[in-house]
Amino acid sequence: MSDAFDDLLAANEKYAATFSHSGLSGQAGRGLAVVTCMDSRVDPLGLLGLQAGDAKILRNAGARVTDDVLRTLVLAVYLLGVHRVLVMPHTDCRMSKSTDADVHEVIAAEHGVDTRSLDFKTVPDQAEALRHDMVRIKASPYLPDTLAVGGAVYDVRTGRLQPVEL
Repeated sequence: MSDAFDDLLAANEKYAATFSHSGLSGQAGRGLAVVTCMDSRVDPLGLLGLQAGDAKILRNAGARVTDDVLRTLVLAVYLLGVHRVLVMPHTDCRMSKSTDADVHEVIAAEHGVDTRSLDFKTVPDQAEALRHDMVRIKASPYLPDTLAVGGAVYDVRTGRLQPVEL
């Protein structure tokens, strides 16, 4: 591994010296899956009062329920003890400030890379995208009708959740 990761390997040595999670199973201890954004300001365990082993955390740009998120939720529900899902985008998200066309244009202009074959799933209306994604989970033929699905927007300025109803 290159020198670019030396800081991470050193931090891991410290972490491993006091590691205490070896007894955890792969099950979601609190029966929860959280679909959230990859934004580094979002600490899903901390902001929800969870600990390691409590929940399955699924992250991507914009906290979107993609085909891969649905695939992962099917596994989490049937194999890993999940019986409730929280979809949790956040305020000040880069994906809510642009259209896909804008993102393609910026990347092409600034980096010379043509990304037009990718769908970035930008979200001009965050509440509407959140409702759409919640419905997508509820409507999936692969997930049980009993699966509890909720949505909330995490405010990166206050640390508070703003629930969004279907």
